[in-house]
Amino acid sequence: MKPDHFEVTSECTAVNEILSRVGDKWTVLVVNYLGNHPMRFNELRRTVSGISQKMLTTTLRGLERDGFVTRTVFPTIPPRVEYELTDLGRELLVPVRALGEWAIENEERVSAARKRFDAARGAAQEPFRPAGSMSEAAE
Repeated sequence: MKPDHFEVTSECTAVNEILSRVGDKWTVLVVNYLGNHPMRFNELRRTVSGISQKMLTTTLRGLERDGFVTRTVFPTIPPRVEYELTDLGRELLVPVRALGEWAIENEERVSAARKRFDAARGAAQEPFRPAGSMSEAAE
């Protein structure tokens, strides 16, 4: 029987670990793109804008370790490696895509809220950017 409430506390390490994996910005993008079809490493690297080779490797290894992605090495010369979502990864794709749709639908509202926030802080101050945001990474 499932509980009728859902509370995530610091004690709930299993949930925290899973959410830290699936909530990572690179994971969301990689899972989304792999949801279209299996992809090779360099194809993914070209598709996921801004991701470094090291970060893509780390993200794919984590997704493979957690059972979201399979890595298949084909016995060709040179070897060919493809990454593909597992059944668990395809289940994760549902909320990932829903989150993406929500972001697209609410982009203008979030942008307006940011402008109001920044204006209230005054023009002399730097605009607030969450840690790890794309704007921060570009600077």
